[in-house]
Amino acid sequence: MTFPPSAVPLTDVQRALCVLAHPDDVDFGSAGTIATWVDAGIEVKYLLVTRGDAGGFDDTPRAEMPILREREQRAAAAAVGVKQVEFLEGYRDGVLEPTIGLRRDITAAIRRFRPDRVLTSSPLRRWERLAGPSHPDHLAAGEATTCAVYPDARNPFTFTDIGLDAWTVREIWYSGGPNPDHIVDITDVFDRKLAALRAHASQTSHLDGFEEMLRDRHAQVARAGGLAEGRLAEGYSVFSTA
Repeated sequence: MTFPPSAVPLTDVQRALCVLAHPDDVDFGSAGTIATWVDAGIEVKYLLVTRGDAGGFDDTPRAEMPILREREQRAAAAAVGVKQVEFLEGYRDGVLEPTIGLRRDITAAIRRFRPDRVLTSSPLRRWERLAGPSHPDHLAAGEATTCAVYPDARNPFTFTDIGLDAWTVREIWYSGGPNPDHIVDITDVFDRKLAALRAHASQTSHLDGFEEMLRDRHAQVARAGGLAEGRLAEGYSVFSTA
């Protein structure tokens, strides 16, 4: 299974909400793109479903990991100019499911922030890359967010206890899915993406050759998208919700 061809992205977006499972997901997949949105005057907010309590690579006490990773995510957001970062409560890293409760919490965030665009993880598994994009938490976050975008947030008769007016998100961007065909050139903001990822020291500081690996990955995306040699890019599947 794959996505159909992407829609032409909206040109009048004022607010974008990024909903991801863990701290660092938004930065690995989209920090360069988000830097370009911020530069274009779009108000961007992050919504993290968990605090990444199952992450890390050393003997950091488990009780400290959520606190550390929240701090890292806020620093990473600042590196690309994002000022609003929210974490949901009650969801654990590694066991995330697209429950009605999660849909309700994401719906509440959408109705509060009223974004034109939502960015999230692809809900489609990539069989050629089980590691990374196909993490079950990523798939669950993408599925729950998709359901919150449609039909939940726009339906005034769904989750009426939230006490917020219905809101229609007009566009959704999927990161990490199969065969992305909307390519964003991030060459000129790559240093900000790198700074954001280095802020996640608990996840990246042990990786030798990290910058080179990251450049190679985004150069491959750029070449696949038809950009000139030497350019760097992030890729998406983009859809209108109409």
